[in-house]
Amino acid sequence: MLQISRRRFIYGSVSALGFGSALTSLLACSSSNSPTSQALPDGVQLVQRFPQILVPGEVRLPISLAQKSGTITTSSDFKFPETLTAKIIDLSNDTVITENINVTLHGAEILIPYYPFRATIEKPGNYMLVVEGGSQDGAAFSVLERDQVLVPKIGDTLPSFDTPTFDNARGVDPICTQNPEPCAFHKLTLTEAMQLKKPVAYLIGTPAHCSTGTCAPALKQLINVAKIVGDRATFVHAEVYSDNASTVVAPAVKAFAMTFEPALFITDANSKIIDRLDAVFDAEEITEALSRAGVTTS
Repeated sequence: MLQISRRRFIYGSVSALGFGSALTSLLACSSSNSPTSQALPDGVQLVQRFPQILVPGEVRLPISLAQKSGTITTSSDFKFPETLTAKIIDLSNDTVITENINVTLHGAEILIPYYPFRATIEKPGNYMLVVEGGSQDGAAFSVLERDQVLVPKIGDTLPSFDTPTFDNARGVDPICTQNPEPCAFHKLTLTEAMQLKKPVAYLIGTPAHCSTGTCAPALKQLINVAKIVGDRATFVHAEVYSDNASTVVAPAVKAFAMTFEPALFITDANSKIIDRLDAVFDAEEITEALSRAGVTTS
């Protein structure tokens, strides 16, 4: 059982200083031919799991479910619908711009399951995701002008950056907070990985300070995918803090103008960002993103 304020999930510009709070770490840290959508249980509300830094084009809108009290449970007494269907409303004129967006439940391996809705939105503005069978008071979100968002976006070339490695920590200690041992994604810098001319999966997140939210589970999911993919892609991880006390924001965060964690950037062999998975994601979404980047994952 987990008690979480629904309103606190609606974060989008968490300051760098805010990375240290346990609650912030917890909160941060696709259409399909699926079965018929199921109605939401009575009293269930939508909980946004995405930062408010969306730009025109394909947007990813992962949501979780909460009861009116703000309680989310993954135990057997809470039945998560396997499939949900949603529409998107343009709040400037109350018109439906996209409907029948079907998505299946994701995140069976992490603490809080989620539904990663995706849609294409052509212009900046204010919108609302409304789930069929749920409240009409859906999840409101904004789409910003592309130049208003500094975090690297889908379609951009991923900026090169010399991330900490086992050979050169570059002032970051520890370079990986995964327990009990650091992950293997610190052998190359991001710059070196990009020079290999292979697809790259670059994760910014802090497992130790987000162990039950999303960061640690995200890294574990990435490790599992990497075992399957092998050398067909290069995997790099960077921490959010430079110190174990989580008081100094790491250079990797500043270099990408990050205001949230975790984030996973997937590029093709030419360093073009094919997908960016924000806040919460599982092995299935990682695999799908790598496939779009040209990586065979079977």
